[in-house]
Amino acid sequence: MRGAFALLLVLVSFGLGLPTAAQDRLPPAPYAYEQLRDPAKEARAKALMEELRCLVCQGQSIADSDAPLAGDMRHEVRSKIAAGESPDEIKTWLVARYGNWVSYDPPFDAATAFLWLGPLLFLALGGWLAFGRFRRSEGDGEEAA
Repeated sequence: MRGAFALLLVLVSFGLGLPTAAQDRLPPAPYAYEQLRDPAKEARAKALMEELRCLVCQGQSIADSDAPLAGDMRHEVRSKIAAGESPDEIKTWLVARYGNWVSYDPPFDAATAFLWLGPLLFLALGGWLAFGRFRRSEGDGEEAA
């Protein structure tokens, strides 16, 4: 019985240690933390990196994130800018690879329609409710007089 408990304890300890062993041990990509030598190209790369969402952090751009995936994405952006590709081509490539979620400015289509129209719908609903409430209040005041 004690042997089984000890074996279970070892297996659980080993299982809890696996996520630590799964950490990224590879060195960062060359352009993950290095800027391009040409200031104009680096400015284009930086502007594009500010428009792209980190898929790990989800609230940060790849320019601000320290996640390894964001570093890889920064490397890709800088490498492609250095090779002469335009920011639009790079963004199209990244969206094709990671989906519309990678962009802070997703296109209007069936999948994102609610994101674009939702605030307008809620604003219209709030206006309609407020208008009905004010109209009802005016009607109540006339009956009391």
